[in-house]
Amino acid sequence: MSAAYFITGTDTEIGKTTVAAGLLHAARRAGKSTAAAKPVASGCQLTADGLRNEDALALLAECSVPLLYEEVNPWAFAPAIAPHLAARDAGVRLEVAGLSAAVRVILDKGADFTAVEGAGGWRVPLTGTANLSDLARALQLPVILVVGVRLGCINHAVLTAEAILGDGLPLAGWVANIVDPQIARLQDNLATLSDRLPAPCIGQVPYLATASAEQVAAHLDLSRLML
Repeated sequence: MSAAYFITGTDTEIGKTTVAAGLLHAARRAGKSTAAAKPVASGCQLTADGLRNEDALALLAECSVPLLYEEVNPWAFAPAIAPHLAARDAGVRLEVAGLSAAVRVILDKGADFTAVEGAGGWRVPLTGTANLSDLARALQLPVILVVGVRLGCINHAVLTAEAILGDGLPLAGWVANIVDPQIARLQDNLATLSDRLPAPCIGQVPYLATASAEQVAAHLDLSRLML
């Protein structure tokens, strides 16, 4: 039975892609076929093959289903700025309908486990008044929340969870990703997150200076996902 999840985070630069790649690796390790999409990415590098995003390439590397880069990341922008600003500068409109159609191409591959990664946090703007969260709503995907564990993360995590549930989507699980190795009262913070978030914790990823998908996967348990 195939399952697909929308991967979001409490902020930008909190290891969302690393965790998403780890989830895909864990699924592969369990004998499942995998596919992924990162429909919008900024901060891309120009290569001989066109614009390429490091995060999208990391996801593609964990896909067992044959996919083209352009299928995984159909909207790629060079400036390392908010995607809606990069798109505006490029004269591109990021419409939910177009993004949905592109992601459905990946979903239609029928992989056992598909990860659709957003950009930044839950309310990243698109064109007009639309947000990237509207893509998750259009696709009706359950959400996995990556919590970048550092000072202030409890507030960010609880507010994000409330927004996800308020948008009518299930929160299938969350991952604690320790991004600040010096955070005070780590265990107390993790316990508070567990108490306040209405979903199971599917993994606690320790601080890793150079994290790989394989390393992250060792700290994840997909069997804890609610859906």
